[in-house]
Amino acid sequence: MAEHSNPNDKEHFGRVPSDPLTPPDWEVFRAQMHELLDQSVDRMRDAESHPWQAPPENLAETYAIGQGGDLVTRLTKQVMPYHSGNTHPQFWGWVQGSGLPSDLMAGIAGAVMNSNVGGRDHGANAMEQAVIDWTRRKMGMGPDASGVLVTGTSQATVISLHAAKVRACPDLRPGGSGAKLTVYAGGQVHNATRKAVELLGLGHNALRLIPTSRGAMDVAALQQQIEKDRQDGFLPLAVVGTAGSVDVGSFDDLNALADVAKAESIWLHIDGAFGAWTRLADTPWRNLTDGIERADSIALDFHKWMYVGYDCGLALIASEADHRAAFAVRPPYLEGSATGLSGGDRWFCDYGIDLSRGNRALKVWCALEMFGEAAFSAAITRNCAQASMMADLVVAHGMALMAPVVSNICVFTASPGLSPAQQSAQNSEIAIKLQLDQRAVFSTTHVNGITCLRAALTNHRTRDRHIHAAIKDLHALARGDPATLST
Repeated sequence: MAEHSNPNDKEHFGRVPSDPLTPPDWEVFRAQMHELLDQSVDRMRDAESHPWQAPPENLAETYAIGQGGDLVTRLTKQVMPYHSGNTHPQFWGWVQGSGLPSDLMAGIAGAVMNSNVGGRDHGANAMEQAVIDWTRRKMGMGPDASGVLVTGTSQATVISLHAAKVRACPDLRPGGSGAKLTVYAGGQVHNATRKAVELLGLGHNALRLIPTSRGAMDVAALQQQIEKDRQDGFLPLAVVGTAGSVDVGSFDDLNALADVAKAESIWLHIDGAFGAWTRLADTPWRNLTDGIERADSIALDFHKWMYVGYDCGLALIASEADHRAAFAVRPPYLEGSATGLSGGDRWFCDYGIDLSRGNRALKVWCALEMFGEAAFSAAITRNCAQASMMADLVVAHGMALMAPVVSNICVFTASPGLSPAQQSAQNSEIAIKLQLDQRAVFSTTHVNGITCLRAALTNHRTRDRHIHAAIKDLHALARGDPATLST
């Protein structure tokens, strides 16, 4: 009879502790963690000294599994330096949040707890519900509203439109639905809506892109399209309103869309990925989202303009009954009970597509408890004011705005006197040059056939001096005078 090796046999495995996935010396581990924490706090405090830098070509080899070594040194020397740059105060590319010191606390506590927030009776579920309740109050939704934290607005859009689909077609699960469903959105709608329509099996052509007027969906054109679709045998499913378009930061008239949705008995979904948070800003920016409280669903992100670490989005749905009806499927192995660990009255697996879920709420809760709501209101308001200031500086330097600054996004061209092709080439070159020089990070977008420079102010570390320096540098590059770049 063959002998079986003992997994704890040192002669067979070498030095193997009784628990191979536990530090052999907790005090050594404690010292390592203190060192890592000190360096992490320093790095966050000194974020201005750590812009994005191009990673070395051999970085994948550096990260090859199995090298071991001093993990703290490897993290601080080989990992942390090669971040995406959004922690830096001059990072305004795309729409990315900047991260908060409270994320460090949440990360440590969350790692110790290792909560699965799919269900059962434990504190993380209550915390998620508290975050949802706070947010739905800020958005003006009533106590019957429901929600679930997700990776981001892309997933929140799928969840929201699926709830709309189930409400419109109650026979969807038992026998399927032969209805030809349509979804309506402005031409500036985020790609998340396009993906959601396809993922839900409606087909690419089910998305009706409605013309816009001054950045907002043309309500008359929307009504005409809905009427035409009904006549052609389609079932209008949802109107998707935009609260802050990604390209230029424009807002739909949400009250007007709510009036149409109510009159037509159509679901109203709001893409508020970043723009929904103007609800916390001072006037006039707060008024941009008037009407959002009338939505059937809202998708938004905490990791954008609420500045918390990635990832943390939210699907808010006005009717808990509609929300639960779309996702609650409990097999026997997930059966609940009146008491014990399998108790609890809110299992979040009944409200989304994930059963295994991390404690995203902890980051939001820590941020709000550490800084308070007023601090976020002030930061969001300041970002809006900074975008307006950037627009003034653009004009003062002889450059040209390519769209009105509505909230926190500024889109412009550096040399309006050039041909469209020359402007596009120059703007793209300037954006890359500033990034590679570890200065400001602008992204680009297209307006009227021109590739433009674009700044999205969702950075709580940005100060006015950072904007002045960036516009000065950009103007110097545009006129071919690099000697006057800021130091």
